[in-house]
Amino acid sequence: MHFNQTCYQKGLAAEFRARWYLRFRGFRIVKSRYVTGRRTGRAEIDIIARRGNLLIFVEVKGYSDICGAWDAITPAQAGRLRAAAESYIARTRFRGDARFDVIIVSGRKIHWIRGAI
Repeated sequence: MHFNQTCYQKGLAAEFRARWYLRFRGFRIVKSRYVTGRRTGRAEIDIIARRGNLLIFVEVKGYSDICGAWDAITPAQAGRLRAAAESYIARTRFRGDARFDVIIVSGRKIHWIRGAI
């Protein structure tokens, strides 16, 4: 990432790398930047991916340090994301396993925390 990038551009680059990372590990990207409405408090899930009978909802954070990324996920945000994931499962009638993961893109490293939220 370049120093002259905006936060928005850095976020998009982090999401791009996270999608690539998941594809490389056998996941199919179902949806990127899934936005829900009023009942979930207007939440955006960065990535929804599937491998077999497992559906994962992924929050992507692009930070220079891991602690800063964790601090950026507030309890209120986690609640909105959970509600958004539940609404997606209900809307699509998905019947497999599901979980919420966090991918932190920090420099050249990618940290994938499964079942984080």
